Amino acid sequence: MASQKGEEASSIQPEFLLGKKAPFFELEGDDGKRYALKDFEGSVLVLYFYPKDDTPGCTSEAKDFTALKEAFRAKGARVVGVSRDTVEKHKKFKEKHGIQVLLLSDPEGKVHREYGVLQEKTMYGKKSIGTVRTTFLIDAQGVVRRAFSKVKVAGHAQAVLQVIDEEGVACGKIL
Repeated sequence: MASQKGEEASSIQPEFLLGKKAPFFELEGDDGKRYALKDFEGSVLVLYFYPKDDTPGCTSEAKDFTALKEAFRAKGARVVGVSRDTVEKHKKFKEKHGIQVLLLSDPEGKVHREYGVLQEKTMYGKKSIGTVRTTFLIDAQGVVRRAFSKVKVAGHAQAVLQVIDEEGVACGKIL
């Protein structure tokens, strides 16, 4: 999403959250319900931040997570995407592409900043503030166990699932 004048980048980097309690959030989902971090306690949460609905990379990423949704569920994990798009845009995006993971709306970017994913980016020599594609693995107690920063879309969802497989998931927590 294009940055707005006066917008500030995150003051932290995603890696600084490792081993710490995940920052609190409460956002509206594509289903119109409000979701908070505590709603995912007891499950591993795959929380992925992406720049914009209905763009090629973001669509591929959402489709890949959708294709593996049941495999994540079998490991005790829930997959949730977050962007700065509106709930209405999320609904249209999901309908158009058959996306089946929960999408949360953070239009002001507050949660993006808390997780360190709203950063200065350079494209074609022009600097702006935007979302850096990042995924967090948060354990059943709400602790950040992994941060995948500056994600390349191809194979990412599978790589996240593989990390859960390799590190093991018991009683809904990453070991």
